[in-house]
Amino acid sequence: MLNTLESLFKLARERKNTPVEGSYTNKLLSNKSFSKNKVLEEINELIEAVEKNTNKIHEAADVFYHLIMYLEANDVKIEKVMEELNKRKK
Repeated sequence: MLNTLESLFKLARERKNTPVEGSYTNKLLSNKSFSKNKVLEEINELIEAVEKNTNKIHEAADVFYHLIMYLEANDVKIEKVMEELNKRKK
């Protein structure tokens, strides 16, 4: 399970360092405004799916993917996010 998330972070970093022409991932990584709008759109779609009890898994996956790309595009390192979460343990 965590391997899948790690693979997405690895993909984001690889594509950021070595862009692939025509890649949707690269569009998200290089256009911060587009990336931000996609995160907002996908979160709204997830909320709607949960409320209507439809496509919850699909929409949650979209949120994870777009959020990971948004974080990487804005140099927010997942390692730092995990450190912060670890500090919050009680």
